[in-house]
Amino acid sequence: MPRANPIDKHDLRRRALADSALRTLGELGYARSSLREIANNSEFSHGVVHYYFHDKLQLIVYCVMQYKQTCVTRYDGVIADATTPDGLVAAFADKLVETIVDEAPMHRLWYDLRSQSMFEESLREAVGQIDRLLEEMIWHVVTRYSALAGVAPAMSPNTAYGMLDGLFQQALLGYLSGRAEALDALREQVRRVMPLVLAAV
Repeated sequence: MPRANPIDKHDLRRRALADSALRTLGELGYARSSLREIANNSEFSHGVVHYYFHDKLQLIVYCVMQYKQTCVTRYDGVIADATTPDGLVAAFADKLVETIVDEAPMHRLWYDLRSQSMFEESLREAVGQIDRLLEEMIWHVVTRYSALAGVAPAMSPNTAYGMLDGLFQQALLGYLSGRAEALDALREQVRRVMPLVLAAV
């Protein structure tokens, strides 16, 4: 078995730290988290966390980037398995609901970070990268839907992303507020708005 080189070991440790930190970050959010708080809620000491990440900002950006890179691949199966436009929309909406139920704290952290980027310039590049990653994911769904419907998209990738992301964020807030009907509302809203990406205006 090949031995990991020092760079690989360093990255593996950073990944392990990030996985551990995500739990605390998801619970406390950006403003209330510190490297010491994160260390106190993980198996790693404060010194170890600080060795691999210079500050809280670097750790949080790394964590969210790692999470979102994994998250976007979860829709690959939905796209690959779809055989009808309606079937794709239903499966896509179900997957959106599933990820809210299973990973609400992680999505809350992402929206927290994106809001903070309005005030902290050092966050903007990373937030922009993640936004583009999510926009590409949504556009893969849209182009598959378009192909199945036999109609070209009538809206830009940015517009489609903004529309669906807005619905997702509203549903997440409703779910976090204890409104169980927010999830069924998200399914219905996705079913209603997806045809708009193909409708010429």
